[in-house]
Amino acid sequence: MRTSLYTDECRPDRRVAFFAGSFDPFTKGHEDIVLRALPLFDEVIIAIGVNPDKVGFLTIDQRHRWIDACIGWRNGVRVVTFTGLAAQAAIDQGACCFVKGVRTIQDFEYEMQMAQANHDLSGLDTVLLYTAPQLAHISSSLVRQLHTLGQDVRPYLPDMAPIGMLP
Repeated sequence: MRTSLYTDECRPDRRVAFFAGSFDPFTKGHEDIVLRALPLFDEVIIAIGVNPDKVGFLTIDQRHRWIDACIGWRNGVRVVTFTGLAAQAAIDQGACCFVKGVRTIQDFEYEMQMAQANHDLSGLDTVLLYTAPQLAHISSSLVRQLHTLGQDVRPYLPDMAPIGMLP
């Protein structure tokens, strides 16, 4: 476990947030969290977790390209992929904290447990940002389900989303 947040990798003059998830696909809710985190941090790393045992809706490469198209081009945003523990990946990337979005009380309870585990593993704290009320119903699972059923999912996706990439 890191004993100090003020190591060479994570200095108090460089605030880097680590926003980890599967982002399958990246939605307007995810975009909102990143846009609201940007003024708080020097950099927000959108970190796509790779689980080699799971088959995603989009491939890891497609998710990376999707996020790059949606928001990765903005100053202060970097998109990476990682395998293994998010806590280790955050340290490896020089993050000073995690940032997560919370939509519901169930999200809060889950994220609280994850925040505690990540702190135990890395010494990093987690900043929770509450989802904007008009976006609270949006999830990647909802988008996948609606798309599979032939529904228009554009209202749930960032304006710059490469819709043609959806399977």
